[in-house]
Amino acid sequence: MTKVTWCSILLPAIVALVGPQGQKNQARLRDVQDRSVSPSFRLADTSGKSVRLSDFRGKPVVLNFWATECGGCRQELPTFVALSRAYNDTGLTVVGVSMDISYEDLKNADEGWARVKPFIAAHGMKYQIVLDDGSAEKAFDVTALPATYLVDRSGRIAATYIGVVVDPANLEANIKTLLAER
Repeated sequence: MTKVTWCSILLPAIVALVGPQGQKNQARLRDVQDRSVSPSFRLADTSGKSVRLSDFRGKPVVLNFWATECGGCRQELPTFVALSRAYNDTGLTVVGVSMDISYEDLKNADEGWARVKPFIAAHGMKYQIVLDDGSAEKAFDVTALPATYLVDRSGRIAATYIGVVVDPANLEANIKTLLAER
């Protein structure tokens, strides 16, 4: 999808989600029996190593789809950086899925990483970052950015946040519940 398409999708979503009162995007955890199995992916990280979502089975995962030039993504980025720091030793894994190739209509992974790596460094993103080749976007049916999924220890989608801005308190409460689940 091109940037123009993403923007035409995002503007109405931002208005609908944030609203005139500045409400933040919240999600309710699905009951365990109502959770569907998360789609899988196999994508390269910053070092070129192949990463699969199933590599994190047994740990709750915050899976955030974002792009460097997405305004809403940039706005909520500090939330994910802070979560990664605060929950580093608790078993929670934060994974950022860069959508820069499709968002910016780039030709290949080299062009994507040329944008993404400096951005990661400049914003202190010290958590797992992978670059989508289109497969994760398709598997998760991502239609707007940012998109965040909470995946439980068993690899099931427990909550979904589509659009800006994720309510940090709601997100953290849901994470604490997932960490307490066994």
